[in-house]
Amino acid sequence: MAREQALRTLETWHDLLEKREFDRLRPLASESVVFRSPAFFSPYPGVEPLVHILSTVSTIFEDFAYHRQFWSESEEAVVLEFSARVGDKKLKGVDIISFDDAGKIREFEVMIRPANAAAAVGEAMAAKAGPRLKELLGKPG
Repeated sequence: MAREQALRTLETWHDLLEKREFDRLRPLASESVVFRSPAFFSPYPGVEPLVHILSTVSTIFEDFAYHRQFWSESEEAVVLEFSARVGDKKLKGVDIISFDDAGKIREFEVMIRPANAAAAVGEAMAAKAGPRLKELLGKPG
């Protein structure tokens, strides 16, 4: 995997997140990208669900900030530690982003604690993103 390409992808991720320009996420993701939610066991495959989920969660999180990043030894994945708030619930979490050989996002996994904050995120996401997400995944409403 080309580390330089993954670094460019990560740099673009930080920039588009700050500017809330989530359409710029599409070319950064592999066609076979998978999103793993902190609220549900089943993964969400595909670029459009990824864009929809991440753009929606950006409207739910308040005071979002990344604090640290850790690269895997093989440099095929990065862990980004963050904090945010949903209503009165403060949370900590990590984004685990894995890259393919071209430096595109292959997998985006999110973990959040504490449990009550993760539940608040899940409830808010179900309400805001759920109907469109079902449509994108071809599931009945």
